[in-house]
Amino acid sequence: MNRCKKPTNALSFIALCAAAATLAGLFSLPASAQDEVPRPQTQNESLVGGRNFPIGTLRGKLMVVNAPDVELDGKADRLGAGARIRNPQNMLVMPGAIIGQKYLVNYTRDAAGLLREVWILTPDEAMASRESLDKPFLNIWPFVSNDTLNTQ
Repeated sequence: MNRCKKPTNALSFIALCAAAATLAGLFSLPASAQDEVPRPQTQNESLVGGRNFPIGTLRGKLMVVNAPDVELDGKADRLGAGARIRNPQNMLVMPGAIIGQKYLVNYTRDAAGLLREVWILTPDEAMASRESLDKPFLNIWPFVSNDTLNTQ
């Protein structure tokens, strides 16, 4: 009883591999590592000599009262945990170092409505138009109705 297979011809195996490699080169798919990486959307204020800020960034006047409590556009507000304040040179600023000073800033909020990122603006960035928050920020659950319960 013969349990061993017949040895295959090595040259035919190499020729078959070369043909498969040639066909794979002709019908290759584009490499996904070379695809364009999606960048976050930004509002380009670098055209006026400024930085790029994320879409949805708002503008206001900020004064740190006693960290994490701040005053934003004359109303009491609060910095979120891990909030970052950046100076005009884009370096981090500790909130305690700017207590009582008023700055024109761009800012974003986190999911809880607290200030997350704050950028102190340069004069060139301050000239660029940006929307500010005209209406109060509502931190409500959108699926709650105002219907009152009828208890009869």
